[in-house]
Amino acid sequence: MSAVWPVLVAICAILVAGSASAHVILHKRDVRAAIGWVGLIWLVPFAGAGLYGLLGINRIQRRAAELRLHRSAAAEPMALSAGEAPVPPLRAEDRHLAAIARLVDTTGAYPLTAGNAIEPLASTAAYDAMIEAIARAERTVAMSTYIFDNDRAGRLFADALEAAVARGVVVRVLIDGVGARYSFPPMTGNLRARAIPVAEFLPTFVPVHMAYANLRNHRKILVIDGRVGFTGGMNVRRTHLLAADRENGTADTHFRIEGPVVAHLMSTFADDWTFCVGEGLPGPDWFPPLGAVGDTVARGIAAGPDEDFERIRYAILAALSQAQRRIRIVTPYFVPEPMLMTSLALAAMRGVEVDICLPRRNNLRLVQWASRAKIGQLLAAGCRVWQTPPPFDHSKLMTVDGTWSLIGSANWDQRSLRLNFEFNVECYDEALAARLDVLIDGKRDASRPLPLDAIEKRSLLVKLRDGTAWLLSPYL
Repeated sequence: MSAVWPVLVAICAILVAGSASAHVILHKRDVRAAIGWVGLIWLVPFAGAGLYGLLGINRIQRRAAELRLHRSAAAEPMALSAGEAPVPPLRAEDRHLAAIARLVDTTGAYPLTAGNAIEPLASTAAYDAMIEAIARAERTVAMSTYIFDNDRAGRLFADALEAAVARGVVVRVLIDGVGARYSFPPMTGNLRARAIPVAEFLPTFVPVHMAYANLRNHRKILVIDGRVGFTGGMNVRRTHLLAADRENGTADTHFRIEGPVVAHLMSTFADDWTFCVGEGLPGPDWFPPLGAVGDTVARGIAAGPDEDFERIRYAILAALSQAQRRIRIVTPYFVPEPMLMTSLALAAMRGVEVDICLPRRNNLRLVQWASRAKIGQLLAAGCRVWQTPPPFDHSKLMTVDGTWSLIGSANWDQRSLRLNFEFNVECYDEALAARLDVLIDGKRDASRPLPLDAIEKRSLLVKLRDGTAWLLSPYL
C-alpha cells in the first residue's frame, strides 16, 4: 500500500499542474507571463499551482451587463452611440489625429462629446475648487479616490461633505481598500461617524497600505449635481497642501470639467459604486441633461483588468503612432512595457520631438531604479528626458501635436495600464493643449536634462540594482 501513495501523489500533481496550465493558456494574454506561470506550476508541484490560484487569476467579475446603469433619458441625447461618434473638428494640419478617435471608438469606450470646458488646476487651487463645489452642491455629490488620508486635507473634505449631508445633499464616497490604509486610523471610520455614506473598493484585511498593490481602484472622480466634475491625479493628502515645500510637498495637476463628458465621470463612478455596494444611482439627480458650455471635444476612458482591459494603453499607442510633430509627457512613474518603449523610440527616430518629464527624486525607489534600467534606449533614439526638481511631481499629462491631450489618473507603468482601474479623458482642443504645453514648458525649464552618458556611466552595481528592479516592472 505504501508503494501506491507516491503514484497517487504524482498523478494528483500532474492533474493539478495540467489544469492550472490549461487555465494559464486560455486566459493569459502576455506570452512571457504565461511561460513564467507554466514553468512555476510544473517546477514547483502543488505550490506553483497554489501561487497561481492566489496571485495569477483576476477574480474581479464586474458583471458589466448586469451592473451597467441606465442613464437618464435627458442625458442620452448629449452622447451619440459609439458607432456614430463623429470625427472631431481639426485643423488641416491635425487631421491625422482623427485616427486616434476612430481607434478609441472601437474599444467600446464612451462616445466623443462636444461642448466641454476643461480647466487645469494645480495642487491647492484644485482642493479649493473641489471643496467650493461641494459647498455649492444642491442635490448629489459622488466622490471616488484612491487615497483619502485622515489628516488635515482629509478633514477639509470631510467637513465639506458633512455640511453637504446636513443640507440634505445625497453623498456617496468610494475609497480604494488599500488606499484607505495609507493613514491610521483609516478615514472611513471618520466619515461614517459623520453619517457620510462611504464604501471601500475591494477592502483588504491587511492593516497597512501596500505601495505596489495591484487590482486597485486608482480613479479620482468628483461629480457635483451631475454637472460639474473633477478628475486627474490628485489623491486627498496633506502633502498637496504643501506643494511649495521641496522636502515634504507634492505637486500635482487636477481638472475641473463641465459639459456632456461629465456624464462619463458619473457613469464610471456609478458602475464602481454599484459593484461595491449593490446600490444603483439612476435618475436626473445623478444624470441631469447637460448642454454645451465650451469648445473641447472629449470623452472619458475607463480602463481596468476586466471588460475595459487596456483601453487607455490603446489610446496612448494610437497617439504615439499618429504624432507628426511633438509628443510631451509628464508622469511620476515611468516603467513602460516594450511596445510603448518601441513606439516612443520610433516616434523620435522619425523626427517627432519627444519630451518626457520625470521627477528627479521619486517617492518609490524601486520605480525610479526600474525606470533607469531601460531609459537609455529612449535617449539613444533621440527622446529627451527631463528631471523635474522637488517637490515630487505627481502630475499625469500628455499632449500630441499641440491639439490632442490625455489627462487623468493613469501612470506610464503596467500596473496602471493593465492591473488597476483608471479613468482618463482624451481631449481634442488646441487651446487646452496650449495651456498644458505651457505647464509642461514650465516644468521642463526648471528641470535638468538626463544625458545618455549619465546612464551609460552607472557603476556595475547600480546597473545590476536597476536591472533587478526592472525585472519587477510588471508589478511596479
